[in-house]
Amino acid sequence: MGYVNGLKCRECGKEYPKEPLHVCSFCFGPLEVDYDYEGIKKVINREVIQSRSNTMWRYKELLPIDGEPTVGSQVGFTPLVKANNLAKILGVEELYVKNDSVNYPTFSFKDRVVSTALSKAKEFGYKIVGCATTGNLGNSVAAQAAQACLESYIIMPADLEQGKIIGTLIYNPNVIKVTGNYDQVNRLCSEIADKYGWAIVNVNIRPYYGEGSKTFGYEIMEQLGWKVPKHIVVPMAGGSLITKIGKAIKEFVQLGLIDGADTKLHGAQASGSSPITTAVKGKTDVIRPVKPNTIAQSIAIGNPADGFYSVKSINVSGGWAEDVTDDELVEGIKLLARTEGIFTETAGGVTVAVTKKLIEQGKIPRDESIVISITGNGLKTQEAVINKLYEPKIINPSLAEFDKVMEEKMAAVR
Repeated sequence: MGYVNGLKCRECGKEYPKEPLHVCSFCFGPLEVDYDYEGIKKVINREVIQSRSNTMWRYKELLPIDGEPTVGSQVGFTPLVKANNLAKILGVEELYVKNDSVNYPTFSFKDRVVSTALSKAKEFGYKIVGCATTGNLGNSVAAQAAQACLESYIIMPADLEQGKIIGTLIYNPNVIKVTGNYDQVNRLCSEIADKYGWAIVNVNIRPYYGEGSKTFGYEIMEQLGWKVPKHIVVPMAGGSLITKIGKAIKEFVQLGLIDGADTKLHGAQASGSSPITTAVKGKTDVIRPVKPNTIAQSIAIGNPADGFYSVKSINVSGGWAEDVTDDELVEGIKLLARTEGIFTETAGGVTVAVTKKLIEQGKIPRDESIVISITGNGLKTQEAVINKLYEPKIINPSLAEFDKVMEEKMAAVR
């Protein structure tokens, strides 16, 4: 029946049963999944994990379901790319890209959390699921709910990128656009969950949903040969992913799957929505909400649910946090594409640009191993770069005209 003892408050430690709860009734702190690590240690090791299929469910004992996954059984185990070309440009020795832009089925890391959340929702007996989304989460909930024959409601800000709206509508969910930002949408979804009793994955199923992010970290360590990198740079929206990568590292150490860990976690945000990086740089754990103003809509959350805990994860690891302008993140998208052939969305552009900035600042030494977290596909946010690329020449189907183009190119080189 799995290895989940129940839920536990992250603040006061009060314990709760395995139920669709997310807030402590005593201190109003957030709840998280509490595992039987001693039991897990008896049944998994490196060899057991490596004998399983190449999906995130190879780590199933460390995920919060009681049986086999019923949703998203093919999610995860995305490439860890040795990014030699980008490393040369950035002037570093050892650089990797964890590429969730090719995740299944909707090309973002959200497929991990959604497969976990919907598998748990089905265990709880829910028939209707939903989410508040900045795009990627809605895509994934709609797709995986369709696979699981669940009805879904996707609640989103009305001004999301067209690619993400279409990438949700195609699965025929119930889509509701809201004239407001993500934080307003999220508050509405909390009310919807209470009134209608649906499984809103990032509200009442949130403790289980967030655990799927740990697999991003597990895979990095396994793909590096059961060791940790010195630095991981992570985009931050609500702040959950960076905390769960930190949790994944601690769990692998606790279970003896890796020998030890000294990884520094670095958070990345867009300057137009940077409450977490502002707190880190201001040396405080107080998150001051902001009104987002950035093209990086997938991480444009002004009041991050896990902001306090992401600051704590960064500080405990000895890492740092930075933010970049919209122009800088566009250059990050283009840099990753032209060096490694990976087209990332705006959040990935933020992560690349922040990595570059942290290297230049000396926060990340050039001779230490680095992993850049790429969490979504650039085909979803083409608007960000469409006016930042060169205009291709148009010629008639004539070799003479092509020769003229080549002559102009050679003249420019000279």
